[in-house]
Amino acid sequence: MASETPLMKQYNSIKAKYPDAILLFRVGDFYETFSSDAVTTAKVLGITLTSRNNGSAAQELAGFPHHAIDTYLPKLVRAGYRVAICDQLEDPKLAKGIVKRGITEVVTPGVAISDNVLDNRENNYLCAVHQTNMGIGIAFLDISTGEFLMGEGQVDYIDRMLATFKPKEILFEKGKRQMFVESFGTNWLTFPFDDWAFVTSSAKERLIKHFETQSLKGFGIEANDLGVTAAGAIMHYLDITQHDKLSHINKIKRIEGESYVWLDKFTIRNLELFPSGIDGAHSLTDTIDNTVTPMGSRMLKRWISLPLKDKSSIEKRLDIVEYLRDDCSFAETIEESLQQIGDLERLVGKIASARISPREVIQLMRALSAIAPIKAACTTADCEHLKSIGVNINDCNSTIAYIKKTILPEPATNVNKGGVIANGVSAELDDLRR
Repeated sequence: MASETPLMKQYNSIKAKYPDAILLFRVGDFYETFSSDAVTTAKVLGITLTSRNNGSAAQELAGFPHHAIDTYLPKLVRAGYRVAICDQLEDPKLAKGIVKRGITEVVTPGVAISDNVLDNRENNYLCAVHQTNMGIGIAFLDISTGEFLMGEGQVDYIDRMLATFKPKEILFEKGKRQMFVESFGTNWLTFPFDDWAFVTSSAKERLIKHFETQSLKGFGIEANDLGVTAAGAIMHYLDITQHDKLSHINKIKRIEGESYVWLDKFTIRNLELFPSGIDGAHSLTDTIDNTVTPMGSRMLKRWISLPLKDKSSIEKRLDIVEYLRDDCSFAETIEESLQQIGDLERLVGKIASARISPREVIQLMRALSAIAPIKAACTTADCEHLKSIGVNINDCNSTIAYIKKTILPEPATNVNKGGVIANGVSAELDDLRR
């Protein structure tokens, strides 16, 4: 039998560290997959599966050009697969021997950031469940927006949380697989995680280190050990998937179960609150979602799935709706400004993760510039609730000025190192200068 080549020896050593993920292995201008990964990849992506002789056995291969990763990666993730991206860490022309390679990112359904993967009108939650004989802790994180939530309860309550937040991926302790299945079934995309990641003391330390605080008291979760443990497991999962730029995750909030009417999965389904995936079917959100931003659509879904119980909170919301209905001029001002804002939450997430493009920075500036009219309209509205909202809105003038200074210098100097500006961006910059 032929000996293993240096390249395949390198591949196998990296693959051994990520056995549960499809490994995209960069070779020259292609991402290659091998063996069972290649079979899966070819089937999901609809690309050619080939093979080569490896000693006495044939080895399957499937690959695609590296520049097409934004096209193919989302398809693998949407199909429910974890994908480890292995890149070349040095210039092949300068390498002595085998090119150094390493994992630069692990993309999973619960930690996707790319617009090509995400549905911009719904949240993309990663969830962790920590089960004990005393109760269950749960945490949800949408890494694309920075929203971080946690809670505690018994099986029925946690099951309703799962039905409400519909996480794209759930982490649970490897040693408690049977307990998880018996409690919540098998209709979830799950990942059995190391038991030691669910240790309360280390979870607290991890959260305190991330938030750069002395304790968790300021978040009101100091005494919620079960939920804190689940939240800490999520942070550890981000570490091992190479997600280390997380400054936009700057707070964690306890889910106050007593504030909402919790709906179980059967009620949600029978009331047809959300799209079911059945052709021709229309849900409540399909009918009433006329929001002009993805942020609004995500919030509307949250409000529908978590009906308020507190009378004063309900009346406050209704007072604002009534004012919007009666004052058409105010409503038009708000709507026109919101149309310019777009998905500000996910733009901020891209900045924190260092994945924002120059074009998106310009989009961010436009979004921030649309805040001032909203603030002015709210502070002058004949509605105390809206005035309160207006007072608390930051107009972000200093950020807008900084972007203009940094991104929009004089036309003569507005070139990149190659002396040209990307197609389509130059005209936008000139328009913004005016």
